[in-house]
Amino acid sequence: MLSEGFFELVIGALFYFFESFVRLFVQPPPKDVEGEIVLVTGAANGIGKLIAKEFGRHGATLVLWDVNWEALDRTARELRRILDVRVYAYACDCSRRTEVYKVAELVKREVGDVSILVNNAGVVTGKYTFTEAPDNLVDRTLRVNVAAHFWTYKSFLPPMISRNHGHLVCIACHGGLFAMNGLSDYCASKFAAVGFAESIALELLVLKKERIKTTIVCPYLINTAMFGGCQTKWPSFLPIIDQKKAAKRIVDAVLRDKMYVLLPSSLYFLVAIKSFLPAKLGIIFVNFFGGLDLMDRFRGVPVPAASYKKRQREDSVGDPLYYN
Repeated sequence: MLSEGFFELVIGALFYFFESFVRLFVQPPPKDVEGEIVLVTGAANGIGKLIAKEFGRHGATLVLWDVNWEALDRTARELRRILDVRVYAYACDCSRRTEVYKVAELVKREVGDVSILVNNAGVVTGKYTFTEAPDNLVDRTLRVNVAAHFWTYKSFLPPMISRNHGHLVCIACHGGLFAMNGLSDYCASKFAAVGFAESIALELLVLKKERIKTTIVCPYLINTAMFGGCQTKWPSFLPIIDQKKAAKRIVDAVLRDKMYVLLPSSLYFLVAIKSFLPAKLGIIFVNFFGGLDLMDRFRGVPVPAASYKKRQREDSVGDPLYYN
């Protein structure tokens, strides 16, 4: 039994190293997503809006979620005007489990089963040390950045499993691969999001649902308002990424069924050497590349608020449930 497993390991290593080498020069053709239902959370602005636009250009039906209804409505109107696809918009606070479930059921009734789920919504505190950070902001970070992934997967993954068809996209961050000073709750949430997405990928593999793909995206800083004011020490090695280029790279990776996307490509080098560095040398290394003072000039972004008309009640576990 051991010899069989060792033989499988050797053959697999040779095959996949060769495949990775070939992929450096020859990319697989992109899959056709025309008519697929793509749901993007945090789609009112920034990278979420641009990811939705890219999918729309490929003919996908778009379902847009965001907590900010006014901005989301403007985005939906814009995409309907410039794209020849169906665009649906739903106000939803993804940090609230019961609200995710409620809006998800609405999507299933009005649009259909989501086949590509892009968990993009995210928040960052960034202006406090961990002990100074208000509890409500820490809780908000964990709810939006990781707990929301649980509730959206619970809502949309079962139909994918029954049809053995779909794609799960986790938009994480380099902070899900490397710890950063001043981002304790944010890094914790992104590490958790990456671990969760990897674990679900393994579950699908064991279930033999090989036609449900997963893509985990870990970009460095993108020039959106989320990390406004942050600067990079090494713009040639770790540049701040243009959001339009990032959206194109992300969607292209999904279309080609890539499991991991690190932006820029230099992050692959940093991940490769991370495990080999002694812990104390690793700290010097992080400082060298700006990980200790990354947030020094952080300007912050406003705390998102539900701007749509709402009526509140308490569910059985005390979570507020909002209605449009």
